[in-house]
Amino acid sequence: MKQIRVLIGKVGLDGHDRGALIIARALRDHGMEVIYTGLRQSPEQIAQAAVQEDVDVVGLSSLSGSHRSLFPKVVEALRSRNAADIPVIGGGVIPVEDIPYLEKKGIKKIFTSGATTDALASYIKRLVSSESISPKKIAHIGIAVRAINESLPFYQDVLGLTVEKVEKVDSEQIKVAFLKIGETRLELLEPLNEKSSIHRFLDKKGEGVHHLAFEVDDLEERLSEYRRQGIRLLNETPVAGADNSQIAFLHPANASRVLIELCQHQGKEGE
Repeated sequence: MKQIRVLIGKVGLDGHDRGALIIARALRDHGMEVIYTGLRQSPEQIAQAAVQEDVDVVGLSSLSGSHRSLFPKVVEALRSRNAADIPVIGGGVIPVEDIPYLEKKGIKKIFTSGATTDALASYIKRLVSSESISPKKIAHIGIAVRAINESLPFYQDVLGLTVEKVEKVDSEQIKVAFLKIGETRLELLEPLNEKSSIHRFLDKKGEGVHHLAFEVDDLEERLSEYRRQGIRLLNETPVAGADNSQIAFLHPANASRVLIELCQHQGKEGE
């Protein structure tokens, strides 16, 4: 397998490179070849070095607040050298409000100060191999209810949704009603007995949104990658879910107390 080559650049007058050096060292530990251009580089110098070194990815670091002007200039400089296919990612002290602007200007991804180097390395590996990085879509929103028959009239008669089907999921000890809406679903979750996690949820919090589910490819590989990143898992391996799926839950501490489910449907593309 070809070794991934990454150029780490400090663009502009930013005179602090401790973070960039830590990132360079971490990526080398992940088996990548890293070229560090040093401090106070212009966008043109960084783009020229990226082309000359034939890198797979350019990583930019900024602590000076000039990222809005300088990061897009690197993208432009690469484009002018017929190297627009080299993806540019960025990090440093960057307000979240600036991320949509930078991505619109061609920056592939921004890593905020809370991101881990393991997450960065994982992203670069998937980016270079063209593997899917983001979930395919929101598969469904799970809603805990005490009784599906009592909750359905609102969703059917008021919202006008249609029930696709109702089934029992023995692994979770629940009954599920599927309601299609656009490309996603609502799933009403009724506990079958007191051993069900939905029963415990209802006792503690009452009825309401229980989890958010994302459709992914290769669930087992994704769980393995999350373990390497230190993400807390509620399911170490996939279990049988509703509608001919394999599922796994991530600990809510990972996502601001939101319970996240990953699911992979068998023989379907996100259905």
